[in-house]
Amino acid sequence: MQTSVSPLAGSSALVTGGASGLGEATARRLAGAGATVVILDRDQAKGEQVAAEIEGKFAPADVTSEDDVSAAVAAATALAPLRTCIHCAGIGWAERTLNRAGDPHSLDTFRKVLEINLIGTFNVLRLAASGMSGNDPNEQGERGVIVNTASIAAYDGQIGQAAYSASKGGVVSLTLTAARDLAAAGIRVCTIAPGLVDTPLLGGLPADARDALAQSVLFPKRLGDPDDFASLAVEIVRNGYLNGEVIRMDAGIRMPPK
Repeated sequence: MQTSVSPLAGSSALVTGGASGLGEATARRLAGAGATVVILDRDQAKGEQVAAEIEGKFAPADVTSEDDVSAAVAAATALAPLRTCIHCAGIGWAERTLNRAGDPHSLDTFRKVLEINLIGTFNVLRLAASGMSGNDPNEQGERGVIVNTASIAAYDGQIGQAAYSASKGGVVSLTLTAARDLAAAGIRVCTIAPGLVDTPLLGGLPADARDALAQSVLFPKRLGDPDDFASLAVEIVRNGYLNGEVIRMDAGIRMPPK
């Protein structure tokens, strides 16, 4: 029979975007499961607050910066072996490829969204993997787990989501390749593709718009909760046979064109 000891006990975990939303919920779940969590975020005040509440550590960082992320990985490995990285940082954007006046999508904005959502994901993945590679393997040969965040927009991109969908589609395509690359190091890689989750990104919408979004979900007819994501992320860490997989967490919704 498998033991019930948490694989997170006595280890450190890095959570990007951990000051709010998906990242905050995940950081709290990981801490509750026994990990010492390092929160990587640009929001220093909120990041320090959450880190203090979960007895973790805050690392101010831009996910696209090699120096910032390297420092956060070093902070985590100094606390305990880094065995978990959950990457939640990212931005949303809405802009048509051509607007009604016939003007093209901003190329600078397209680059920025890919820089943060896709290149930032790879930057964190590669540096976290390097920090995990020196760990002693567990009985299955595992040294670490990396969970990235995509979106159902990678599959069901709506009007105005060219940049966002492209960036998240890249994260989806990266998953299996990264898992294959890192198999020799004993590091698993999975991705969660959330649907409509009640995060600060949706928090600014009027109540009637939020209700309409909830009713568009197949079942259950509600917006997802950040803890739904956190629960799945921690289960991926615990389930050693999940690897190279992208999991839609969307209550069955398939997004319409707009």
